[in-house]
Amino acid sequence: MKSTKNFGLWALAWPIFIELFLQALLGMVDTIMVSRISDDAVAVVGLSGQLFNALTTLFMTIAGGAGILVAQKLGSKRGEDARTIAIMGFTSSLAIGLVISLLLYTQSHAIAGLLHVEDDLLPLWNVYVRNVGGGMFLLATIASLSTAIRNTGNTRAPMYTGIAMNVLHIFLNYVLIFGELGFPKWGLAGVTVSDNVCRFLAALVLLYVFVHSFERKIVLFDLKIFNPKLFREILKIGWPMGVNMAGWLFSQLAIFAFIAMLGAKELAARTYMNTMESFCFMLGYAVALAIQIRVAHLFGAARTREAYSEAFRALYIGLALVTSNALLLYAIGNSFLRVFTTDPDILAIGHSLLVLNLILQPAKMLNMGMNNSLSAVGDTRFTMVVAIVSMSLVATGCSYWFGLQAGWGLIGIYCCMIADEILRGVVVLFRWRGKKYLLRAKTETRPPSADSEAAALPG
Repeated sequence: MKSTKNFGLWALAWPIFIELFLQALLGMVDTIMVSRISDDAVAVVGLSGQLFNALTTLFMTIAGGAGILVAQKLGSKRGEDARTIAIMGFTSSLAIGLVISLLLYTQSHAIAGLLHVEDDLLPLWNVYVRNVGGGMFLLATIASLSTAIRNTGNTRAPMYTGIAMNVLHIFLNYVLIFGELGFPKWGLAGVTVSDNVCRFLAALVLLYVFVHSFERKIVLFDLKIFNPKLFREILKIGWPMGVNMAGWLFSQLAIFAFIAMLGAKELAARTYMNTMESFCFMLGYAVALAIQIRVAHLFGAARTREAYSEAFRALYIGLALVTSNALLLYAIGNSFLRVFTTDPDILAIGHSLLVLNLILQPAKMLNMGMNNSLSAVGDTRFTMVVAIVSMSLVATGCSYWFGLQAGWGLIGIYCCMIADEILRGVVVLFRWRGKKYLLRAKTETRPPSADSEAAALPG
């Protein structure tokens, strides 16, 4: 069984941060390399990335719910249940990923029509979506395995895997896009080959770690395991998380479609800003992911008072980190933008977005930190309802009205995104302070000592 020392906030957070940093660095290098192909290629990668993110919610519904339960079961000393849940999370996510891969590979042109992709972008779109989308089952494998491994307290293995794969990905991108070192010059198609090769190797490494992550080694025969009772527990937590995530990502996809209607320059500017913002928020996001694992483990162990206070401790740390990073990005952001493009219109738009980012990032941290804490204790339906209402009316509806109809453009859309994050963040903050789920002491996963612990909660 994993030692509880693996579930300390910083022990969990720093490997996650390193992994996220490398992913963001890879994203920046990818964007720079793709920008050398054309701004149209950047626009295709940006828009298709939103599509891929939206579709990942279909398997992250299972993987996310399973991950939280793995941490809870380990906290309550039910290692066999944790093992069974992790296996079901992996096999179910893989099955869903295979269906998504088939859909994207065969229907890329039809999907382009739904997203109003410009005709000039269609050749690049079909190459990228068919090839990268066809490998989505590999992403499903990586996501489910990484989530399960992290929730055992082992956040280092995904980090080390990420380091190796990112180095390889940058190398393959370089030689396959530009035809260096005797490799063929494939342009955007080279990026798709690089993506799938690296995902395949990462999946193999994580699978090896996964089978050794529990007291009893996972063998091939175990992949047939299916426990209906435990699977219902996964769905109980996971489906609202999946709807929440899907709502956010489809909202972002709609917003990207609105931006695409504004023009290719606005779409390219938003794509460049996405890359830079990922650096700005990664420390806070690492803390948010770590606190979800920690709160779930503490909740499973009936240490409810500590779970309550740890959520606020993580929030304060995260707010300090993302605010500092937003200020730093504002100071150096214009120079970074010139790494991607020299187009004066795109640079002007980017400068305005850097100012708004000073408000957006702390708002995202508040929302993410409190949402993850509530999810860790199983209070996922409330966050789902709040998210769907706010994202539908404020993020998406207002973005369309102010961004397109009122003529505020990309600035108006950004203001609506900020309003959505603030609204949701404040609502879930008050929900956590109400301690509804923490005060539910008598559950199947928690020992009788939970009653005295819950009664001692502050507030």
